Amino acid sequence: MANHGSDRETDLNTRLYNPYRDLNIQVPVTTLYKLPTSPEFLFSEESTHQRRSWGENLTFYTGTAYLAGSVSGAAVGFFSAVRNFEAGDTMKLKINRILNSSGHSGRSWGNRVGIVGLIYAGMESGIVAATDRDDVWSSVAAGLGTGAVCRAARGVRSAAVAGALGGLAAGAVVAGLEKEKRIED
Repeated sequence: MANHGSDRETDLNTRLYNPYRDLNIQVPVTTLYKLPTSPEFLFSEESTHQRRSWGENLTFYTGTAYLAGSVSGAAVGFFSAVRNFEAGDTMKLKINRILNSSGHSGRSWGNRVGIVGLIYAGMESGIVAATDRDDVWSSVAAGLGTGAVCRAARGVRSAAVAGALGGLAAGAVVAGLEKEKRIED
């Protein structure tokens, strides 16, 4: 519940929230609420870790990978359907062909890439939990392991090549994010 007492003095750790601010309606000051400006933690130890939990990590990487794979697959399906048009196709048939091909390819690609994101998230969370370090090398090791696991059924050589490519890709992404973060600062 909102506290409407006399402790309305300016506090640097809180900000006043007005739910009607964007509606351009004049409302009394009593509708303002004090909200914290930083995240709230149950334990002080939680505030020292600037990282998502393993469950959030798993959801984020899997969802992002599935979305990217679905959009990419839908684009491939669209161009495949357009390439397979026949001279006598009606507009209704062309649209049906595009929707069917895009949906099928989008689902297939989304599932495949989503699984890669799931494996990567599990590997990275496991490595961070084991080493208690969250740095570039943890991401590179997770990428290396993900590539190797995804291609393990095709043999040792294929797994080694895929692991190397996965490690390079993860390292490049993390290094790019770190460089972007330094540029913003």
